[in-house]
Amino acid sequence: MADKIAFELVSPDRLLISEAVDMVTIPGGEGDFGVLAGHQPIISTVRPGILEVQNEGAAVRRIFVSGGFAEVTNERCAVMTEEAIPVEDINRADIEQRIKDTDEDLAAAKSDHERATLEVRLATLKDMLQAAT
Repeated sequence: MADKIAFELVSPDRLLISEAVDMVTIPGGEGDFGVLAGHQPIISTVRPGILEVQNEGAAVRRIFVSGGFAEVTNERCAVMTEEAIPVEDINRADIEQRIKDTDEDLAAAKSDHERATLEVRLATLKDMLQAAT
């Protein structure tokens, strides 16, 4: 277990992943960073992008996260996000429709706050679509 780090991926309503892994690559707010056992403690924002989980030489699991926060200690890495979808489960047609709907909502937005919220959602959906390619 000394070569592994405890990894948790958490959404507001449930624990999505909880396992010991070799390495996690996180799309941090200041750029991607890898986490191995013994990593220096850090708290970072997470931007929308692909989180990669590597374990025992198995194929890397790629998961789109919509943003959030990461907390890393020497023994543990926890990522809290609003949305997490395995890249292979992203439905391009669904995301394209969600982009179209959000564009329409943005055109009809009545306040700066509503526009800003929709612009963030639109950017995240476009990042998700990009991840699916």
